Amino acid sequence: MVRKTPTDKVTVSRKRILRAVASSSAIETGERTAVIEKRLKSHTRRFTKLTLAL
Repeated sequence: MVRKTPTDKVTVSRKRILRAVASSSAIETGERTAVIEKRLKSHTRRFTKLTLAL
């Protein structure tokens, strides 16, 4: 059995991140996960001039 240490890096696919965000948002809003996931994949942005803080 291979044990992972906290310093090992794990790569997570974009698909899995989108699914996690969509399901979390669905729980909060009551909207269907598939609808939110489709919206996230569409690449249309509501606030194009905003950027995330680093």
